[in-house]
Amino acid sequence: MKKFFFMLAASVALLCSCNSSNNGELVGVTDRPIFEDIDLKGMVFINQGNFTMGAGTQNVTYGTVPAPRKMQVSSFFMDETEITNNEYRQFVYWVSDSIARKILGEAGQEGFLIEEDQYGEPLDPPILNKKTKIDWKDQETRQALIDGGYYLTDINHRMVIDASKLNYEYYWVDYREAAKKEVATTVKDEHKGTSFAVRPKGLNNRNSLIKKEVINVYPDTLCWVHDYVYSMNDDYTHSYFSSPAYDNYPVVGVSWLQAKAFCVWRSNLLNQYLESINYTQLNDFRLPTEAEWEYAARGGIAGQAYPWGGPYVRNPNGCFLANYEPLKGAYDDDGGVKTLMVGHYAPNDYGLYDMAGNVSEWCLDAFNPSTYNIANAVTPTYIYDAQETDPLAMKCKVVRGGSWKDQKYFIQVQTRTFEFQDTAKSYIGFRCVQPYLGRVKGDNLRTASNVTR
Repeated sequence: MKKFFFMLAASVALLCSCNSSNNGELVGVTDRPIFEDIDLKGMVFINQGNFTMGAGTQNVTYGTVPAPRKMQVSSFFMDETEITNNEYRQFVYWVSDSIARKILGEAGQEGFLIEEDQYGEPLDPPILNKKTKIDWKDQETRQALIDGGYYLTDINHRMVIDASKLNYEYYWVDYREAAKKEVATTVKDEHKGTSFAVRPKGLNNRNSLIKKEVINVYPDTLCWVHDYVYSMNDDYTHSYFSSPAYDNYPVVGVSWLQAKAFCVWRSNLLNQYLESINYTQLNDFRLPTEAEWEYAARGGIAGQAYPWGGPYVRNPNGCFLANYEPLKGAYDDDGGVKTLMVGHYAPNDYGLYDMAGNVSEWCLDAFNPSTYNIANAVTPTYIYDAQETDPLAMKCKVVRGGSWKDQKYFIQVQTRTFEFQDTAKSYIGFRCVQPYLGRVKGDNLRTASNVTR
């Protein structure tokens, strides 16, 4: 009892000391982390608004499509362009570096694993120490990496990183599962003639809401050959992602699962830095919802088929306004045969480039023909976390925007297509969004005018 009163007194003293200068007034909690607006390179602010989702001028298949519907979208930030090869390469290099550190630490080399916390308690599993430099030329280091399977020998007898080892492991919380109501089930005891309530076990254990994912992050560079068997795309398999010549081209060969993992990594990369400078953590990056993508692609222009407005794909001078397949196979008439450097064409009125053509883009949503009818009109989305054992029909994810290989119908802002979440194509890339966090100081929002790449 004495110990209880001591702990209670200590708690009261601590609470009083934290608010000792409030003079008894309600002033809120002080000494909170800093929050002011910051510039994130390459992102623009998309202000909240409503629009008619699905409105357009053409239905090439004359099929049954959902009727256009008024939808509300909250404010968010969006990448100006698709994620480029060089930006995605930063993710691959980070994972590659992490795998090397883990191998070296497990091989007994010091400085690569943090095995105790600040209080001397053991960490299980240990944390990677990113501050220790790796001496890649050191013979002992190279041998440890070879023994750990980090390297393999290519056809030219060179030591290269084994891409199959580049797995990114992360965890996420299933908020939708957590949001389910715990409805008790009534069970009747036939022997005693009584009834009692049984609560579901899954939702009472928070650990069951934490999901683990392990994703290989290296792009499928063979997608160029796989997608077009009778076409000379072999050169792209070893140069498109690896050569600096394509640094500013959109990354392709990335599945929906890999794009999702990239968003998690990008969120952690930024928020760990912000935490180190005592700055408020920002909302996580993620793929855009289908509604966010279409709203942003329209650029504030209602009812038109293309991001630049109007029903035409050429400007008054006769120049094409996007990279797609014009004139029934005259690919180069728009300036590019396959992908082009991002930002090659003019942006829409929101400052977003390539929302039509170049590469199609993954959206967060699962594909469902009835989405417009079943989705909530306020920040609509349709989410289904398909598992590996689910049938293919449950693994369909929305793809928007059309690509370099598509006819003009598919580059319209309202056109919906899909692809399977675990497949990678030579014509699908992605860009990220970051949900808007509260009110920015002085309303100095990150817009196209103050963003640089």
